Amino acid sequence: MSAEKTSFYHRLLTFLDRRLFHRIYADHVRKLVLQSIPFWIASVLTGLVAVGYERIFSWAETICRHWIAYTPVRAFLITPLSFLAAWGCVYLLAPAARGSGIPQLMAAIDLATPSRHQRIGYLLGLRVAFVKIVSSAVLLLGGGAIGREGPTIQIAGALFQVINRLQPKGWPQLSRKIALITGGAAGLAAAFNTPLGGIVFVVEELTQTHITRFRTAIFTAVIIAGMTAQAILGPYLYLGYPPVPATGWTFLGVAFMTALICGLAGALFGKLLLWLNSRRKRWSTLPQQVVWVTGCGLLMAILIYFAGDYAAGTGKPLINHLLFRHPEPIPWYVFPARIATMALSYSSGAAGGVFATSLSAGAVLGNLTAELTHIAPKDLPVVVLVGMVSFLTGVVRSPFTAAILVLEMTDRHSAIFPLLLGGLTAQLVATIVDPHSLYEHLKHNFFQEALHAGKATEAPEKSTQHPG
Repeated sequence: MSAEKTSFYHRLLTFLDRRLFHRIYADHVRKLVLQSIPFWIASVLTGLVAVGYERIFSWAETICRHWIAYTPVRAFLITPLSFLAAWGCVYLLAPAARGSGIPQLMAAIDLATPSRHQRIGYLLGLRVAFVKIVSSAVLLLGGGAIGREGPTIQIAGALFQVINRLQPKGWPQLSRKIALITGGAAGLAAAFNTPLGGIVFVVEELTQTHITRFRTAIFTAVIIAGMTAQAILGPYLYLGYPPVPATGWTFLGVAFMTALICGLAGALFGKLLLWLNSRRKRWSTLPQQVVWVTGCGLLMAILIYFAGDYAAGTGKPLINHLLFRHPEPIPWYVFPARIATMALSYSSGAAGGVFATSLSAGAVLGNLTAELTHIAPKDLPVVVLVGMVSFLTGVVRSPFTAAILVLEMTDRHSAIFPLLLGGLTAQLVATIVDPHSLYEHLKHNFFQEALHAGKATEAPEKSTQHPG
């Protein structure tokens, strides 16, 4: 008897079908329910893993901020070592775990065809997910300027991929592509506690397929993953409730200018990451890569030593500092320092995202714009929020996702029109810099990498089957 027929997972599904769904539902409804059960299971797992990952990240960032505050000179030892350790995990165990994770999921969706689906495991697998968590946590401990939201999306995609692959033969299934798309939505919803953001992210970023085909799967996955996370963490907002007063027509000019500046900066930041990525590939030998990663760590240590914890970590404390108008002003050099540390962290080859860190960079640049325009202090939080949406849009080219995410993070519905204006304006100016987003460029690279990795593993098998 095969392992698949005797597995606990198979017995559980069969039990639920025979004892419950077969008795309750008509055949056509029963089929829809049976199709959805694996997604419900994967959604619960996604919520649990997202919560655990958030706890690990919070712990790592707390330790990082502590040693930077008391002994910043340690950065010259801790940061290069953490960069090397985080990169080494990826290099030795799962090369596809490097970077954000969203381009990997996008590439996996393109690979979800009958002829290429075997390559998905290179990009989305349990080992990749485990290495993603370990590498990003180690990098953050050493001061890396990274986020967990992009990695959470890749991890969720891996969970949905594995659950979908484990289905018994004959079990009603949704397609691999729908499983991956739904996993991405559930991952984003659980990471930010933003269910609408997860749905909009699917429509805008992950698929060109008509959403009617799988809208129920997405909606239920987002709800279950989000409720699982909330059951443990409680109902919360990612950024709290910043004071956002009603704005008039005169404010739209400031919002428009902020969006232009931040959208352009986000697009140029994406180009910087691509340029660094291309330079890193030229350092192809192992000694050269060690030198590259060590250099990134040393430069990062210098920035941490002079700029303090402003330059390190996820940037979420920095956003809260700006939104809630703490009396201590943010120095002007924080923005270039954040850009540099984000670029160094991402180009090191370790795991870590730019989704949340882009929000922090946009918040700082939006704050600088507000100071230059001398707006009323009460309007400062709105400008900061517009800067966040615009910078993120410049990087990822998803204006509606960015606007809805920030809206759900803060529950400030009165700011919806300035946020949408910021996102659309940033999209227009960013497209002039490059018609394609950072994720689209990286998706192509991972797509080709997965294909070549598959050919490399097939070559020894063919030579064994047909000895020459």
